[in-house]
Amino acid sequence: MLTRRKDKHDAVDLMKFQKFFIPSLEPNAQLEIVAAKPVGNGPFPTIVFNHGSTGRGQNVSLYSRTVAPEIVANYFVERGWLALFPQRRGRGKSGGAYGEGLSSDGSGYSCDANIATAGFERAVEDVDAVVKHLRNRSDVDQKQLVISGVSRGGILAIAYAGMRPGTFCGSINFNGGWLGRGCPAHELVNPRLFERGALARMPTLWLHGKADQYYSIEHCRANFDKFQSAGGEGKFVEAAMGHALMFKPILWAEHVDQYLQEVIK
Repeated sequence: MLTRRKDKHDAVDLMKFQKFFIPSLEPNAQLEIVAAKPVGNGPFPTIVFNHGSTGRGQNVSLYSRTVAPEIVANYFVERGWLALFPQRRGRGKSGGAYGEGLSSDGSGYSCDANIATAGFERAVEDVDAVVKHLRNRSDVDQKQLVISGVSRGGILAIAYAGMRPGTFCGSINFNGGWLGRGCPAHELVNPRLFERGALARMPTLWLHGKADQYYSIEHCRANFDKFQSAGGEGKFVEAAMGHALMFKPILWAEHVDQYLQEVIK
């Protein structure tokens, strides 16, 4: 059973949450999902919240940590939403190897644009598996699905909505990006991936901390501009916070409340 941690990546107390496994697209590699569910049988509006990376990718012990932030789960459950936190292959207790753009020499995430992008494509496959699972759940309102995430999960949420248009009615990005400023290729990879989300043809919400240590606010605004130039719709919010913005709902709850009212009819 998971216990509460004292750092910013608080894991969920599973006495209050449910954990289960679903098949991935890779044989014999199941995906762990942590779910926070309101009282009742539903169907509930549902959010799929995608986790980020593990910093620089050098600390292998972080791969096995299940990431399901309780503060985010509480926000949605209190508003009657079912919140699902899938762990992609090789992360948390999910099966398979962690292969989201790591260097072959074990030094962490690769700055090579091709390797990084291949890692992103692998992550998309895992979201595909989660969506397949959603289609078979009677407690999920299929017309009220939102995808979200933080850091790598944030850019994944925006891009996936455009790559699979019609699947979700909303997308919320917390401090999103695939490569950090330590990789020169981030100026190439991040805008290209965000641009994929433009085909969603629906409103999106971008929440960024202006003091983010991985993605400068100028870079994030440039990503948003690229997204809009490609036809994407959205609102960009700059908050007085860093990469841990997700853990300060006082800075984003009002924006998300308003956004959900707009996309959920």
